[in-house]
Amino acid sequence: MLLATPYPGLEIHREDKLVYGRFLTPHAVLSTSRSQGGYREDLKCLCNHQSCEAAGSHDRGSLAITDPDAYQAQVLKAHSLPPANSALLGTAANMRLLTIKVESFAELTVAAAVTGGVETNAARAGDPAMGHEGPNGYESLYPPKINPGPTPNPNPNPNPNPNPNPNHGTINILVFVSRPLTPGALVRGISLITEAKTCALMELGVNSRYSAKLASGTGTDQVGLAAALIPGVKPLAGGGHHLKIGELMGRVTHDAVREVLIRQNGMTPDRQCSVKIHLERFHKTPEGRHRLSSKELVDRIARFLAPTEVELLGHNYLAFFHDPWVVAATAALTHLKDKFSWGILPILIWPEVMGAFAGQLAAAVSGRVDLAASYAQALTTVPKDAESDAAFLDLAAQALALGLKDKWA
Repeated sequence: MLLATPYPGLEIHREDKLVYGRFLTPHAVLSTSRSQGGYREDLKCLCNHQSCEAAGSHDRGSLAITDPDAYQAQVLKAHSLPPANSALLGTAANMRLLTIKVESFAELTVAAAVTGGVETNAARAGDPAMGHEGPNGYESLYPPKINPGPTPNPNPNPNPNPNPNPNHGTINILVFVSRPLTPGALVRGISLITEAKTCALMELGVNSRYSAKLASGTGTDQVGLAAALIPGVKPLAGGGHHLKIGELMGRVTHDAVREVLIRQNGMTPDRQCSVKIHLERFHKTPEGRHRLSSKELVDRIARFLAPTEVELLGHNYLAFFHDPWVVAATAALTHLKDKFSWGILPILIWPEVMGAFAGQLAAAVSGRVDLAASYAQALTTVPKDAESDAAFLDLAAQALALGLKDKWA
């Protein structure tokens, strides 16, 4: 089915679980396709395929990992597209939730076609890796080990999958430009598109699942950028923030990523206005993931409450977790935690600063702004591991409990 014709020379189609841009005129393409990736000028299509469901059917997507050429040939031949002249990206995201954004300025048109999900695989650049591609193929590094010693690769298969859920949470971005771009401008464009994706994740407060940090993408993100090849038209040499081409690429990518995460994950700004979501990245599960359920947060707060107060919390925590004043104070506290982690604030001032803002959190809960100073005094402590994630969660839970006591007094 034809979905859009953003400019002459390009059609965007969707067929079943495949979305693709069909080039009616030649395009230069730079992509991360495992089969036909890199820089190409001979492609007829740039494609995005849903290889499996988002949960529970990972084996169906295993061919994409173990034999990307066979995977590409199988998918494209089924849709009468040329495997040797197409670049295919794979994902578990729903193709029916595809988001297309188009922007134009003068003779320039830029379109983005994006699918995505981040609930299970969101990560930050530099997070602990899940695998290593060595001389003998892939070796699993997950869950992360502390000071692992050298061990031989026990798996003789040269292409074992290091990730038990390889397609969980992937943002695939296809961007199309109506004017020629130099190879350098294509590379610069990929960089800017990646920045725009990260900006959208930061605005939505998407947490990494592998560290106590905000996510910058997912572990399996892929991207393709295509620019029309027009004889006699000088290619654009720039693709940065200061040029209109950069502005358009950034805006269509940012807007499409935000919208598709609302469609795929229900990640609206209102839903993200949550105490739990702001705190969950500081809780590490036994499996090594950074997650925090509502029950786990309620139990953590309950340690500082009387039994009757625990019962009230159990009945009212949902509204309490989404109270905008409480979320605002929680967000301030978590941002300060980041500032300490980044070394912007010296750890020597942790007790006073965190105590003061934890007091503001307690006041936001109780509605007693006049008690903020006394709350701060009660919360200004110096535990041995003050800067640790566990100690920070305890501080936040204690502040929430302190405010609840007066809220219900």
